[in-house]
Amino acid sequence: MGKTSSIIVPEGCTRVLLHACCAPCSSAIVEWLLAHGITPTIYYYNPNIYPQEEYEIRKNESKRHAESLGIQWIDGDWNHDEWLCAVRGLEHEPERGKRCEACFYHRLLATARKAQELGIPYFATTLASSRWKNLEQINAAGERAAKVVSDQKSDVRYQMSDVRFWTQNWRKEGLQERRNELLKTYAFYNQTYCGCEFSMPARN
Repeated sequence: MGKTSSIIVPEGCTRVLLHACCAPCSSAIVEWLLAHGITPTIYYYNPNIYPQEEYEIRKNESKRHAESLGIQWIDGDWNHDEWLCAVRGLEHEPERGKRCEACFYHRLLATARKAQELGIPYFATTLASSRWKNLEQINAAGERAAKVVSDQKSDVRYQMSDVRFWTQNWRKEGLQERRNELLKTYAFYNQTYCGCEFSMPARN
């Protein structure tokens, strides 16, 4: 394993599919990756965001950021009904509860599948940069998604290689502070709640 202080780069990793929850959270991570010779492809898959108008604002900010850097950006589309099915029965769970676990897994499973489809061996998520999220839940969801997708490669629909989740606390190395600086530099829209309708009361 190669190591740069507290951020550990998987051996041989030169490309990563980065699931981006929003432009502010991805900005410092993308900057760090590029500075260390790793090419990120942004995958914007966040069907949890509600309402759709809010989703479009966050999506367009993420796309604007990627285009300003000349990096590939992929729209994962907004299928909120499918996401609601994934968290059915967990609507009244508290923040950082079982609903969040199901949400993380749903989004990271789609990311793992996209990484496999694109032939990118590693995927990561900007969710792991937020101090409001449970890092253990995120890592567990990512590892589970990687295992499920890699195990499916024997299926005729998935004649592809393994994918691995890059487990990393992206709050390290001053990236949280750098995020706040870049938020001002790019004049990003800065959302005030996680994204789903069930997280809205927590904002208030």
